[in-house]
Amino acid sequence: MMITKQPTVIKVITPLLLVTIALVWLATLSVAEVKKPTRGIVEKKAPALGVDVWFNLPKAKKGIDVSDYKGKVVYLYAFQSWCPGCHKYGFPTLTHLIKHYGANDQVAFIAVQTVFEGFTTNTAAKAKATGEKYKLTIPIGHNGSKHKRSTIMHRYRTGGTPWTIIIDRKGIVRYNDFHIKPQDGVKLIDTLLKRNHK
Repeated sequence: MMITKQPTVIKVITPLLLVTIALVWLATLSVAEVKKPTRGIVEKKAPALGVDVWFNLPKAKKGIDVSDYKGKVVYLYAFQSWCPGCHKYGFPTLTHLIKHYGANDQVAFIAVQTVFEGFTTNTAAKAKATGEKYKLTIPIGHNGSKHKRSTIMHRYRTGGTPWTIIIDRKGIVRYNDFHIKPQDGVKLIDTLLKRNHK
């Protein structure tokens, strides 16, 4: 049996042809096929929080969930104790809104440390200490560990911290994104308060 060698030109052209085909194929992909998954679950029913560690709960309560706030507007703030943006933007907005709605029992505030990194730093003790730093009397939770993903991050499809979730009186998520400006928070909450929740 006689073995013949392929010409050098064919050896060079074949890889070039494959690369060209691949580049043409990539160029034809639509934006929808390559864009990142959508974050948040706006316009959907707010799922259970699934948080096991809580501080500042009302007496005789061992845990809380969104179902405990039926008929109220809920402002859920997700943070990490070491997150610079949380301290620069998230907590100032949270404290501003708590003060603004202080006398309104139709608005509830919850803060939860949703940990996805720095597990030895962003501990439950740090979540509690961070709440104390801002003199928060609202429920403070801790969710997520090295061995167990944060249920809030998973169920609400959050993209990190600081993250804000606003739930209407019917339990529907109306805002689910990174930091919200104080004035925008007030505007949205006021709108949700005016809606009939019967």
